Formats: sequence, structure tokens, C-alpha cells
Amino acid sequence: MINEPVAPESSAPDSTDPERTPRRRAALIYNPVKLEADELRPVLEAAEAEAGWEPSLWLETTEEDPGAGQAAEALAEGADVVIAAGGDGTVRVVAEALRGSGVPLALLPSGTGNLLARNLDLTLDDAETSLRTALSGTDRPIDMALIEIRGDDGRTRRHAYLVMAGLGLDAKMLANTDDDLKAKAGWLAYVKAIGLALRDKNQLRLRYRLDGKGVRSMRAHTLMIGNCGSLPANILLLPDAAVDDGEFDIVVLRPEGFIGWVQIMTKIFWENGVLRRTTAGRRLMGLTKEVRALNYLKGRELVVSLSRAEQIQLDGDPFGEAKSFRTWVDPSSLLVRVPADD
Repeated sequence: MINEPVAPESSAPDSTDPERTPRRRAALIYNPVKLEADELRPVLEAAEAEAGWEPSLWLETTEEDPGAGQAAEALAEGADVVIAAGGDGTVRVVAEALRGSGVPLALLPSGTGNLLARNLDLTLDDAETSLRTALSGTDRPIDMALIEIRGDDGRTRRHAYLVMAGLGLDAKMLANTDDDLKAKAGWLAYVKAIGLALRDKNQLRLRYRLDGKGVRSMRAHTLMIGNCGSLPANILLLPDAAVDDGEFDIVVLRPEGFIGWVQIMTKIFWENGVLRRTTAGRRLMGLTKEVRALNYLKGRELVVSLSRAEQIQLDGDPFGEAKSFRTWVDPSSLLVRVPADD
């Protein structure tokens, strides 16, 4: 009688055995000033149980480290997705650390701005939906913008931004904003700051080079470079901006007195905010004239030199003064978790 050989038992994990299937894990980076961890914890635990994920790694930001060190720790721990819970500043810092890593960023909006979430049409006030998207959504590659800022002291600082960089009215407005009032009244806190900024009659005097072409000189009230186009209150400042087109859009405001500001407001609030949203409205836009008070540009790299140091902002946060800067697009360098298609 010949004994049949017995096949050795396989040591490979059985993919059908749920106990042997690798489980995924998220990292939650949160600003304790803007988020109540005790209230969020059971909501995240429910989402983890539903999606079959391990308990998340909770990482709290500090005044000294608003998210970069925490994002590095999340990557070192092998997190499958990093959730940024806070305002635009927290999102910007975490995204900068995740750029090019291949690990997706998920957003749990908090605060007054939430500009990236607004531009991606994500849920703003529903933690349950945001966390379900973080664990069960799909990944969308988007562009990031990088900027090198040189101050009067000659030192250069490099940062990344997701939404907009700006000089002029918006940067001065942010510099004049009372942080305590902003925390209590949200966007109403900017009303006083806008009034102070509008009283400043100093114009930007600058020389710029776009995409390596010839150097041009300009005087302007405000210069904004955007990877996204929408601001809070549904203001569409850059109507052609897209987060994944490999370019940024630039708007230059050059009002000459009261009439110039009227022209700008008409373009932004009426044409961009109302007419552009319907087919009939877009036909009417074809009959309107361009105005000198507001000009749009588009490109991949912008180099600017200023006659004097000016306030600069990135994604709604003041970043001191810039005497010159270079900014460019890093295409598809960040993955963002968005709702999966039904």
C-alpha cells in the first residue's frame, strides 16, 4: 500500500478569515481649542466599528507645534489616513507634512473658515458624515502650492498652501483682526478689520514674472494667488480656479476710487456670484465689459518683487511681511479623502 503524501499546512494568512485580515488605522490630529475630544470620541468609535478599523491614534496640536510633528508621528505609525480636525491653519500644516506621502488627508471641519472643505463641497457641520467619509471614502488627488517668502532681513521661508496666498487688502485685514472677537463672532469680526484696511491708501508697487516670461511692473491694491476659488459666504473670487488643473489663478484688484470698488463688487458678487451660476446668466456675462479695476491671470509659477515689505497671508493666516516671493504649483501632490460615489 502506497501512502499518499500529505501536503504541508500553509502558513499564509487566509484572506477570508476576518481575524487574519490586516485592519486599518486612522490618525486624528485635532486642535483642542476648536474641538471637544470627549464629544467626538464616541462618534469616531462608532465609525471605526462600522468600517472595521482599529482604534484611531489621537494626536493633539499645541501652540508650539500646530500639526507638523503630529503628522510626522502619524506617518511613522503607519496611519492609513490622517484626519485634520480644526480650522484652515491646522489643515494647511497637516497637509504640508503629508504632501507627496501617498497617505490621504481627511477633513473634519472646525472654525470659521474651512476653505478647502468648502471648495471640495464637503460637509461642514456633520462630524458623523465627515468621519464616515474619512474611513470609507475615496481618494482624490489635488494640487498644492508652494511659496518661498523673503523678508527685509534677507531670510527665506518655505511654506505650502491649499487655498490662497494674498497681499494687500486681505493680508492687512487679517493682520487687523481681533482673534478674541473672531473666536466669539466668527466672520463678523472681519468687518472692523476690513474698514481699517480700506483706510490704508498705500498701494502695492511690484514687479512680477509669470511662468518665466518677461518682467512686468504694476501698482495694485490687492494681489491674490488661488488654488481654489471660493471664499466664505459663498463668495466666488476666482471663478475658473480648480484644485486639480495644475495651475493657480491670480486676481489683481486695482480700484481707482469709489467707482473702481463698485466695479469690483459687481464682478465678484453679481457676475461671479449670480450670473455665472446659470446658463442664461453666462450668456449675459458675454455682453459685459472687462474692467481695469479687476484683472485675472493664470499660471504655474509666479515671482514677485515688492518696492517695500508687505503683509502676506496663506490660507487665511498672517505670515508676516514679504519683500519678495516665489510661488509655484505642485500638481496632484496631495490625496484628499472625499465621499465615495454611490
